[in-house]
Amino acid sequence: MLVGNKCDLEDIRAVSVEEGKALAEEEGLFFMETSALDATNVDKAFEIVIREIFNNVSRKLLNSDAYKAELSVNRVSLVNNQDGSESSWRNPSCCSR
Repeated sequence: MLVGNKCDLEDIRAVSVEEGKALAEEEGLFFMETSALDATNVDKAFEIVIREIFNNVSRKLLNSDAYKAELSVNRVSLVNNQDGSESSWRNPSCCSR
């Protein structure tokens, strides 16, 4: 994320919105402007960063070998009994019958 600060000082701007957006696009970043003085987009900027961090960590966890191995151990499977009915068998360490 590329954040331009002091957007409340439009008359003494050093970098235009277009320049900020262009740089962010070149670098593959999200761009927004904030103002600490009047709190414009400050909360929103932090919320976006936190959401992206959470999404990235979650994605890495879901794709990890350890997580996939844990899923296979705790998976509920259905098996046919001799009479043709289905029974649910669970991992005894996580559930009771």
